Amino acid sequence: MRACLIVLTLCFSAALVAADASAAQSLATQSAGGSGVTIKATPRALPGGFWEFDIVFDTHSQELKDDLMKTATLVADGRAHLPVGWKGDPPGGHHRKGVLRFNAINPAPKAIELRIARPGEPKPRSFRWPLK
Repeated sequence: MRACLIVLTLCFSAALVAADASAAQSLATQSAGGSGVTIKATPRALPGGFWEFDIVFDTHSQELKDDLMKTATLVADGRAHLPVGWKGDPPGGHHRKGVLRFNAINPAPKAIELRIARPGEPKPRSFRWPLK
């Protein structure tokens, strides 16, 4: 009996680790480059009261003047959601990073897409993650 309990505990633990690894992989950092600027986006733990994304801009050819409060949207189930906060580097320079915050979306959608429009670029940068 004790051996069965140990085996069941090990199987359950392995399933939890596999589920955590799958969730972590689906919310991995994504990168989009173009026009001399690379943007990296990493979702933090979702869901919660707020959904937060670590954002990193990197360039060696221009000033990074992006105002993410005006140019970022989170799309879920065909609806666009505007950010509610940016805590990070101000516009300017060649390297910027910070946390972009949105209100949590309830019920949680099957997937989310973070879009960041940049001046002079024809289409927004797109970062998509499955949630279910």
